[in-house]
Amino acid sequence: MSKREEAIKYKMSGYNCCQAVLVAFKDELGYSEEEVMKLGAAFCLGMGNMEGTCGALIGAEMILGKLKYTGRPIIPQAKALMESFKEKSGSTVCGELKGIKTGEILCDCNTCVGNAVSALEEILGNN
Repeated sequence: MSKREEAIKYKMSGYNCCQAVLVAFKDELGYSEEEVMKLGAAFCLGMGNMEGTCGALIGAEMILGKLKYTGRPIIPQAKALMESFKEKSGSTVCGELKGIKTGEILCDCNTCVGNAVSALEEILGNN
């Protein structure tokens, strides 16, 4: 099963978007499932209850930092990850993705989770 499929499976099992992405990479991160569940717990409706960044993207950015940070900024990689996610999903803001104000859903949660994993794997070179 691919990481994308694994993360979507976790999302469909009741994990929030951030947790689903984090749990799919728990072995690479060197954390237990309980630890990554705690890390992602506050991002159930993205950041700030749909007012800010999608939780799946937040999880992917956390993974990027853990796997690629070596004491030097990783700003270009973080920006590329965000841009790839936005291109795939239509926005980076949870409420916009869910069409809260417009009524037009740009991207459902399962697809956002999958897109975050795909974008992360592009940056990590695992595609």
